[in-house]
Amino acid sequence: MSIATTAPATAGRLRVRLATVGTVLLGLFPLWFGLSYIVSPESTAAGFGMPAWPHGDAATFLITKGIRDVVSGLVPLALLLLGHRRASGWAMLVIAAVPIGDATTILTHHGSTAMAFGVHYATAAVMLLVAGLVLTEKAGRSS
Repeated sequence: MSIATTAPATAGRLRVRLATVGTVLLGLFPLWFGLSYIVSPESTAAGFGMPAWPHGDAATFLITKGIRDVVSGLVPLALLLLGHRRASGWAMLVIAAVPIGDATTILTHHGSTAMAFGVHYATAAVMLLVAGLVLTEKAGRSS
């Protein structure tokens, strides 16, 4: 086999591996953040980027954010683990709306511009990139 024949196959395997690692990381990070909102909502919320958060009994509302994040992480992971790569890509594409919505909310409520762009919009961009990698894989390829 010549180098010209093996190079596309190697690049294809690397692409699939990058998509797989990206999917796993994009599943684990919101899972971790979500659990931190569930366990310690008031202390975790300070790093989100909003100028103020509810305190006391009202802070329990933040647990719903944690649950949303946990589910946002579990869906692509579950689909990937079940071998539904394309569905995991579609799920990530749709779930990218979550950090876009978070960033937009931060900006419209005079929160941290750095957090909105540097964390939330950046996360959405990475999610869209990984979803694109997964959705454009050639049929029959796997890690």
